[in-house]
Amino acid sequence: MHHVQRTSEPGDERERALRLVHVTTVPLSLVALINRQVSYMQARGYDVHGVSSAGALAAEFTRACNAPHHAVPMTRRITPFRDLVALWRLHRTFGRIDPHIVHTHTPKAGLLGILAACTKSVPVRVYHLRGLRYATTTGVTRSILVNAERLACLASHRVIAVSHSVRAQALHDRLCRSGKIIVLASGSGNGVDARGRFNPDFPSTRTRTALRAALGIPEDALVIGMVGRLTPEKGVIELAEAWRQIRDELPSARLLLAGPLEVDAALPPHVLEQLRADHRVHLPGFGLAEDMPDFYRVMDVFVLPSYREGLPNALLEASAMRLPVVATRVAGCVDVVEDGVNGTLIPVAQVEPLAAALRTYLTDPERRQQHGGAARERVLEYFQPERIWLALHEEYQRLWRARSRYRGKRTFDLLAASAALIVTTPLLALVAVLVRLVDGAPVFFRHVRPGWQGTPFTLLKFKTMRPALCATDRTDAERITPLGRFLRATSLDELPQLVNVLRGEMSLVGPRPLLMEYLSAYTAWQAHRHDVKPGITGLAQVSGRRDLTWEQKLELDLWYVDHCSLAMDVRILGATAWKVLTREGTEPGADARPGSCT
Repeated sequence: MHHVQRTSEPGDERERALRLVHVTTVPLSLVALINRQVSYMQARGYDVHGVSSAGALAAEFTRACNAPHHAVPMTRRITPFRDLVALWRLHRTFGRIDPHIVHTHTPKAGLLGILAACTKSVPVRVYHLRGLRYATTTGVTRSILVNAERLACLASHRVIAVSHSVRAQALHDRLCRSGKIIVLASGSGNGVDARGRFNPDFPSTRTRTALRAALGIPEDALVIGMVGRLTPEKGVIELAEAWRQIRDELPSARLLLAGPLEVDAALPPHVLEQLRADHRVHLPGFGLAEDMPDFYRVMDVFVLPSYREGLPNALLEASAMRLPVVATRVAGCVDVVEDGVNGTLIPVAQVEPLAAALRTYLTDPERRQQHGGAARERVLEYFQPERIWLALHEEYQRLWRARSRYRGKRTFDLLAASAALIVTTPLLALVAVLVRLVDGAPVFFRHVRPGWQGTPFTLLKFKTMRPALCATDRTDAERITPLGRFLRATSLDELPQLVNVLRGEMSLVGPRPLLMEYLSAYTAWQAHRHDVKPGITGLAQVSGRRDLTWEQKLELDLWYVDHCSLAMDVRILGATAWKVLTREGTEPGADARPGSCT
């Protein structure tokens, strides 16, 4: 087998119906974050449930998604006693549902949901990292939030970052191992319906003129718009100051702030009074336009001067509605906005650049049209919901297959490795004595390699090379000793890895462990080679490894991850034994083997 095609379409193989539970803190998040995704998963056989605090939108979730909702009171703030009660209630709720997969969203529900899923031994636990709440905090609060994120990531089988920039920041802050955290497609938690609901070319029940009239905005006004929570961390204070600078310069300009006023993170009273007192500022909340696209139809330029984001839905929606955007250069925004192409990126919490960017768009209609068109094209190319849903569906299936096979595979590894060690103990002792006498101490070569989900472990081998005096003293081929060449040709140097198998760091069969420095170079798909434990031998090793490119080896590793079984492991072990006996594909240097400098 020299080439394996990746299977990606649903229905290519028989899939088991799985009970899938989404957990969020409030029902609004269920409606906003997985809208339409539920029916997609239901069509593929999933039994979907929603869990959140009670509220009016819980009934909306049940009605719109035709899925049951389970109420568990949770707070967004840090409330230790109430959080413990919520954890117990989640534990009991999962006991009733008996889910195969628990998928949690938002920081509080993410932590409590994942921990409760651990207590019920849910087979697959997924944490969706939709932003980094701690990014705008300091001191003890920041420490608590960071460690809460680390705990949620640690207890998960998979962490899904909402954007590539959030993934990069999470790795920088050491929230998670690189092999465990992925990004679906180009990012976003649910994509945006740019061909349907957020399509500016679709007729609305009300014209732009009628919508503006309902808001009290003149037909010829130039409207700066924002959709989102009206809080300091969304940059509303800086936006109010930028508006104060440009409003007198541009008499036709209006400011539309569509979003709720937060109680826990309220705007300073003087800022709120300034906005409310200005007849050219409009604060409709979310209630005036029944359909959110109506707000975007009223706007000429969209602004999001936020201090932190994950991958903001409002930015995708505005872009889909052919609006140029002004956003801060923070995680999430940089994944959507290409500066100078489909919008403008500005520094965080700086008024002058914000005012300048808005002024430019308001006074340059050609630039508005050009960047707005580019914004919609980018959304259509990268952020269609179906791409996200298919990638998530594949991830669910991959995780379920891996977890459902894990116990049988581990039992087989323990029994077979124990038997192999008992049988080969005299041989191991003989090789150790020969290495010590011929090549000197140490007998074993130890090297840190990535294991399951990128977890580092120390791989054991018999030493086969002389130490180099410096990094460029000799090539690896020149440093291999005659005894080492024999050990490699017979694969006897690999026998100490049976100890790694007994420790649970490796499996008998799996993708060969490569180097730690390769982790950052993997694509999101290639990183799935770490969804199973690395093996002493693998599919690539019995498929003509000397004749395979690295890309073909990776294809084979990934095919194995998606299709592994005990029967396949037995066949690969048998093929490995045959190749060792016939010396086929066992030349020194066939696999990458790092040297050491002493």
